[in-house]
Amino acid sequence: MTRTIRIPFLQVDAFTKEPFKGNPAAVCPLDAWLPDPVLQAIARENNLSETAFFVPTDDEDADFHLRWFTPLTEVDLCGHATLASGHAILSNLRDKGKAVRFSSQAGILIVTKDGDRLSMDLPARRPRALDALPNANGAFGAKPSAFFSGGRDILALFEDAQQVRALKPDFAALKSFGKHGFIATAPGAGDCDFVSRCFFPAFGVEEDPVTGSAHCVSAPFWADRLGKSELFARQISQRGGELWLSVAEDRVHISGHCVEVIAGEMSVPESL
Repeated sequence: MTRTIRIPFLQVDAFTKEPFKGNPAAVCPLDAWLPDPVLQAIARENNLSETAFFVPTDDEDADFHLRWFTPLTEVDLCGHATLASGHAILSNLRDKGKAVRFSSQAGILIVTKDGDRLSMDLPARRPRALDALPNANGAFGAKPSAFFSGGRDILALFEDAQQVRALKPDFAALKSFGKHGFIATAPGAGDCDFVSRCFFPAFGVEEDPVTGSAHCVSAPFWADRLGKSELFARQISQRGGELWLSVAEDRVHISGHCVEVIAGEMSVPESL
């Protein structure tokens, strides 16, 4: 019989001051890596857009090695679960710490305390214009004015926030484009520079409530478009969230709040 072990578990709502808003991430600190099928099964059991796992590392450039899993697959970058992991360490494991460094598929990621917020340093993924994306207009339920590629994620530009808020995507159609996420974005109204909604059906997440990694694409896009490097953005999903952004040449600094809503343990098998 496979032996079971108990591992710590936190659920953190990222990019919000209020419980049950923002984007919930599961965070599981580990002493050593469990087999990948076990990590994937834990993420599937949690059934959140992301579950983050981290282990200590002796890498001189990092404190922990960080990985992220959706209920369906491992991903190469996740912003809100990185912020949540930083919160878990700086609030629970390092009470006096000001920063934590993660090694990851996306390189070295640093989360620091920034007043009452946390800030993370992520790679910029500047989008390039696409001539066309056949059949995508119907997939969104409305016609974007232009498409841009940010690598993994495709940015669809709309005229205003109301148009983005009213979108009713055909998730099966979006999934047919393969392993891409989709960022629907428009100029902001009122106090924010731009708004967005994000869809990742090919990764097992139809709509992600607040997506840090998508702002590695949308923040440089809007910084160039608006001629400013400091931005405030809202993701206008049902849960909603707020992000403070600073764009440099090849990096994006993303800040937000975190709220811890669940703390406990999981009982999991050592192997599957």
